[in-house]
Amino acid sequence: MTRRSAAIYATGVVCAVLLIVGIVLVVAQVFQTVMQNRLKQEITLTEKSRMFESWKNPPPPVYMEYYFFNVTNPEAFLKGEKAAVQQIGPYTYREYRPRENVTFLENGTKVYALNPKTFVFVPEKSAGDPKVDIVWTVNIPYVVVMDKMNSYNFFLKTLISLYMNSLGIDLFLNRTIHEVLWGFKDPLLTKVHSMKPEVDEYFGLMWKKNGTHEGEFVFHTGEENYLDYGKIDTWNGLRKMSWWSSNQSNMINGTDGAVFHPLINRNEKLYIFAADLCRSIHLAYVEDVEVKGIQAYRFAPPDDVLMSPKDNPTNEGFCVPAGDCLGTGVLKVSVCREDAPIVVSFPHFYQADPKYINAVDGLNPNKEEHETYLDLQPTTGVPIRACKRAQLNVILKRVQGFPKTMYINETIFPIMFVNETAIIDDDSASQMRMLLLIVTVVSNFPLLIVGMGIILLLVLVVLFCRNRQKKNEVKRIDFTEAFHSFTTVKDDMTYTQVSDKPDEPSGMPANQPMKNGSYIAMSPVEAQKC
Repeated sequence: MTRRSAAIYATGVVCAVLLIVGIVLVVAQVFQTVMQNRLKQEITLTEKSRMFESWKNPPPPVYMEYYFFNVTNPEAFLKGEKAAVQQIGPYTYREYRPRENVTFLENGTKVYALNPKTFVFVPEKSAGDPKVDIVWTVNIPYVVVMDKMNSYNFFLKTLISLYMNSLGIDLFLNRTIHEVLWGFKDPLLTKVHSMKPEVDEYFGLMWKKNGTHEGEFVFHTGEENYLDYGKIDTWNGLRKMSWWSSNQSNMINGTDGAVFHPLINRNEKLYIFAADLCRSIHLAYVEDVEVKGIQAYRFAPPDDVLMSPKDNPTNEGFCVPAGDCLGTGVLKVSVCREDAPIVVSFPHFYQADPKYINAVDGLNPNKEEHETYLDLQPTTGVPIRACKRAQLNVILKRVQGFPKTMYINETIFPIMFVNETAIIDDDSASQMRMLLLIVTVVSNFPLLIVGMGIILLLVLVVLFCRNRQKKNEVKRIDFTEAFHSFTTVKDDMTYTQVSDKPDEPSGMPANQPMKNGSYIAMSPVEAQKC
């Protein structure tokens, strides 16, 4: 066997082995299964894991942008005209949210943690100084007192109204952004505090929320089932709430939004428990996006999350008392907000019934600025960009015994909205890209084997064709040489006549050729001399 033949046979054998092994691995999905199991194992919370440290101390900076609706016509609104507002902001704060008192429970299958939040003002990302800028807004303590007195008799409500007027308290107030946000000593609440000490005399939308947490959480670590990674087991010791009117609405579903299980697909619903909304919401896949070179799936709340129970009966459980429902796009959270007539929505009543938008001048809802969404890397389940947007509103309506409300039209009045944003930092993005590259290479290793086998198959075909061509050339050379030899021999031959007649007389010359032979025989000249 020549070297060429040996090379062809060796290439054929290697090619066959690669193709067979590669196809078997592709069909069996061995490497994909190994990588999936590896990913499932690596999500388990351990003190040495990078993912646990990232969960415990999230590296991406989180910013809270507060926008306020400045009321430009408070007097006209009290006379029955449509309210007009002007958006001011943002006033941006950096949010720090480390996990504290982290304790593993039940052999590492669950973890207990507190999540205190601290806010630091960021002037370079803000539109002004919150301690200087003034905003005209609804006097929420005034509205709360009216709402509390609504069930009392007319005479008592009138007395309370006169007393509030004597203190110079009105339905609208003007305060600095800092006071409205972080608290001020309210004159009305001070009077109530003197009679009921349990009532705080300070009021602010974020009063006592700087440096505090939203409750005690127990999370699943994913040790038993990777799909449970990050899911909330209990919140403040509860596995379900009690203030809504149905068991489904009271369920605490999903994670807190910081982490999700790996290997996310486009068809699944993701659940988040939002303590500030007093409920769980679900997110649905929207589109594929790219963030800092990382492919991600965008998930966002679909229209049915805050849809009217008339259009989505599953939302009937959020009507408290049962049957007392608002329209599409708004959610009354009085049951978990100390009975204040508070309503939450998306900013500018995005995805809400047009009647709420048209009730106030100055609103302009749009998807780009007011949609809540979450961009998740599907392989790891890590959020790489998030925008959580929510608006705080109060219900203003006529209340008998309070003359100042005599002419107002019932309105869900916007107070402010917050845009909570986070995006993966550059270092984490670089590590993520390297991790995904390794995962991609390992997961597609069987395809690489098949590809190498195909390449060797092509090499084998080329070698075989060239070898066959070489053999044909050798045969042509041998035939040419043979033909040339034959021609040479032919030229060296002569023809000799053979006669059946008796020999001529001896007198004939010896070199005289014979004539009139009956056949001719071809013989060498030398043979003629014998």
